Formats: sequence, C-alpha cells, structure tokens
Amino acid sequence: MRKPTFLVTGNDLAGAALALLQDYEVIYAGKTPTEEDIVDLCRAHDPVAIIVRYSKVGAAAMEAAPSLKVISKHGSGTDTIDKQAAAARGIQVVAAVGANAAAVAEQAMALLLAGAKSIVALNARMHDGHWDKATHKSVELEGRTVGVIGLGAIGLRFARMAHAMGMRVLGFDPYAKELPAYIEGADLATIWRASDAISLHCPLTPENAQLLNAQTLAACKRGVIIVNTARGGLIDEAALLAAVRSGQVASAGLDSFAVEPMTLSHPFHGEARITLSPHIGGVTADAYVKMGVAAAQNALAVLHG
Repeated sequence: MRKPTFLVTGNDLAGAALALLQDYEVIYAGKTPTEEDIVDLCRAHDPVAIIVRYSKVGAAAMEAAPSLKVISKHGSGTDTIDKQAAAARGIQVVAAVGANAAAVAEQAMALLLAGAKSIVALNARMHDGHWDKATHKSVELEGRTVGVIGLGAIGLRFARMAHAMGMRVLGFDPYAKELPAYIEGADLATIWRASDAISLHCPLTPENAQLLNAQTLAACKRGVIIVNTARGGLIDEAALLAAVRSGQVASAGLDSFAVEPMTLSHPFHGEARITLSPHIGGVTADAYVKMGVAAAQNALAVLHG
C-alpha cells in the first residue's frame, strides 16, 4: 500500500527529521523550486503535508493536493504561505518558531558589529596594503541605544545579547505580553527618535510593509545603524539607499531583500556602508537540524491529532 506523502520544497532535509518521517514517502522539489513546480508536484503526489523551505505555497498548490492537511514551515516566518487560502480549506499552517533563533540573532549581532566597527571596509583596506589606525574611528556600542522591533524568540535573544554588551534596549512589539527587565517597552516614534541602532525582527505583514521608509528614516537619529535579518519587504530599499548616501543612516547590515535572490545589478551593490549576506541568518548546521526536526514534529502533531 502506498505511503502518504510529505512534499519538501527544497532538495534535502536533516537526517534526524527524515527518521521521524519513516512512515511517509518524502518527495523533494529541488534546490530552487518555482510556485509552478510546487503545483505540479502537488498534482502528481497529492501530499498530506508540505514542509516549506523555499518558494511560495499558494492557493493553486493547495487546490492541487486534496489530501493536504498541514503546511509546516522549516523556520519561523510564514509569509511565503497563503494562510488565508489554507484557512479556507481547513489546512493548518505551523512554524518551527525559535528553532533558528540563536542563529539569526547571532547574524543580526554580527551585522550590527560589522557596521559599528567597519569590519568589511577595514578588511578590504588591509588586504590592499593600507594601515588606517591613525585615521579610523569605530563606534563603541556600550552605552548606546538599540531599538528592537519584534520581540519573538529571535528579537528577545538579540536584545539579551545587546544588553550584555552594555547597550540600552528599547523594544516594540504590539503582541508581546511581558518584557524582561532589560527591555524598555517603547512606541515606534520613540524608537526612531532615541535609537543609535535599529534591528528588525518582526514578520512581514500588509500593515508593516516598508516600515522603514523615507519618512521613518528621516525621523531617526542622524548616523543610525540599520540591521535587518527579518524580511526584505520591511524596508523601502530606495529610501534606505538614499539615507545611507546622505549620511542619515551611517551603515546598514542586511540579510533579507525585497526580491530574492538578489541579482546583478542591484542598487546596493558596491555601497561600502551596506553589508550584505544572502538570507543565511538561520542557515547553520545546528539550525538546519533544529528546523528540520521541528518542522517534521509540527506536521506530525497535526496529522496525528
């Protein structure tokens, strides 16, 4: 008798996760599947569950899989899943919340430090034979204020790291019930006005799309550092580029972008004060296993009631 199918929208899954799925047939969509690929595979295999790594899963894929019961995100952000379409069909959407929190928070801190300490630019200068000790001044983060927008597992972990470095931490999250003592709750206007650095850790929603735009960036302290390891759509990229070039933003560290993958030539390319990484904040060997196992467990929990 044919085993029910799990569709993975990627080309692999951690061995520990696969061990949990031994009663299922696991089908892979490949390294860079398109939405059309996902629809075709749903039509061909009628999965009971989809583990979402890459690409989007929309209404067409759900319609092509009448046995589909659950869509499980291999990570925490579910904006690539049409949740309204899923709800209309009685399909549960679950996420591996917190599984990659350490990895993403560390990436955010690395990007903040890269901006404050000019790590990338100084490295390039050193490799070119320069010694800029007499002319360069870095930013000391101790005693400065960081605004953390989004206080889920990742934002809380980043905030704790910043506090441990002696930073004042302002936090904004309309859904956070109780904040730890080291985070001062603040509204967005206060964060714009008071922060020396701002780090984004919130999901992308229609309400907060382009949260950082020409108007909000202008309301920030001159010389603010911007870090985004959440979703690219949270930032108006043209406005950020203009703010960096004018000096309103001293530097930016970005791990996510409005359109991914970023291709040549993007306006950010060649900007010395914008540090880029290819949405790999959550991509570590440890997080790969944690996210895979959590995604499998979450899907099985739905399927087994």
